[in-house]
Amino acid sequence: MPWEWAPLGRDYFTLLQAIHTTSGTGSPARAVPARGETDYVYFENSSSNPYLIRRIEELNKTATGNVEAKVVCFYRRRDISNTLIMLADKHAKEIEEESETTVEADLTDKQKHQLKHRELFLSRQYESLPATHIRGKCSVALLNETESVLSYLDKEDTFFYSLVYDPSVKTLLADKGEIRVGPRYQADIPEMLLEGESDEREQSKLEVKVWDPNSPLTDRQIDQFLVVARAVGTFARALDCSSSVRQPSLHMSAAAASRDITLFHAMDTLYRHGYDLSSAISVLVPLGGPVLCRDEMEEWSASEASLFEEALEKYGKDFNDIRQDFLPWKSLTSIIEYYYMWKTTDRYVQQKRLKAAEAESKLKQVYIPT
Repeated sequence: MPWEWAPLGRDYFTLLQAIHTTSGTGSPARAVPARGETDYVYFENSSSNPYLIRRIEELNKTATGNVEAKVVCFYRRRDISNTLIMLADKHAKEIEEESETTVEADLTDKQKHQLKHRELFLSRQYESLPATHIRGKCSVALLNETESVLSYLDKEDTFFYSLVYDPSVKTLLADKGEIRVGPRYQADIPEMLLEGESDEREQSKLEVKVWDPNSPLTDRQIDQFLVVARAVGTFARALDCSSSVRQPSLHMSAAAASRDITLFHAMDTLYRHGYDLSSAISVLVPLGGPVLCRDEMEEWSASEASLFEEALEKYGKDFNDIRQDFLPWKSLTSIIEYYYMWKTTDRYVQQKRLKAAEAESKLKQVYIPT
């Protein structure tokens, strides 16, 4: 066996029980790994080549009864061009210069050689491979810049990556999920101004103060003002026709009036009026009627919410594609804001439970011992 094959160090996978086809449907069944659990595995595709390293996304039972694994591809250094290898080495050197841990100069020639064979390149490419070609389990992690590279050599069947390889256009890019550690990611904090020293910075580009924790009001007084703001928000929804359609019950109107948009407006109003309660309350209820603050959850119609859920099922969190193909009249900011609010709703929780139940009903048992 060529030395660059990583030793298995673990038993071969055994699929003890195949995925069964959903009774009466005749359609192929599939099993998706549980949330938070990721299986990295060795696949054998040739007796003369090193094992392929893949991440299992799901297991599918085909119409012929065979089990196939849908996997994400990882590439080794031997799989990419010398030009890209040079780019990868340059990227590694930049990380090394900023790291306070073990650098390559401290490694022996043997360790450097071994480390090169532990480095992988993630891709966005998927493929389907027979589950019978699985030869063992391994571990793949995003390179941790705060950890010594020797830690990857100390563990059996452990690999790392920091770059993403696109086999179609032959490019390497830094992974979007990288942990940004190091001087280049830190803010430059200016020296503190001395008493009487003028501030030369352009004031229009600086942050604006919107709250003073050292206000003359007590916490109880502030809480009481926020209760008034919620009550005003609930009443404003009762008077607004479009809100009455979206929030047909008093309970729903009160819940909508208790969200952050109402509280932020109330606190901003209190700050702008110097924490004068009577003045701030008069702004919440001007002559034209109570102020109504709505966030994305209320601004979106039921049909737009349905389109969003359909798009999310198709594209995941690729918000640019969601906007382009499903909601072109919405801004990207609006879609992202809606997504994070939607994740706090009962509807999201119900959908999550439903998907988990559907996956469980299709899966009898697939067991892979470690």
